[in-house]
Amino acid sequence: MKVIVDMDVCKDHGQCVFAAPEVFQINENGRLAYVAEPDESLRDAVEEAADVCPLQAITIED
Repeated sequence: MKVIVDMDVCKDHGQCVFAAPEVFQINENGRLAYVAEPDESLRDAVEEAADVCPLQAITIED
């Protein structure tokens, strides 16, 4: 699984961090940081994070 965040669309709302904290974090600069190729066991959480993103900036590729 590959996670892609369109950083031009993302406004760092952080909803993904609540849904999948193992994959998404807000860094020391207040910007989103994420694991681009998380373990497959985290798929449900990553899909939830993509669903709750208010700007739909997160996509998942297999």
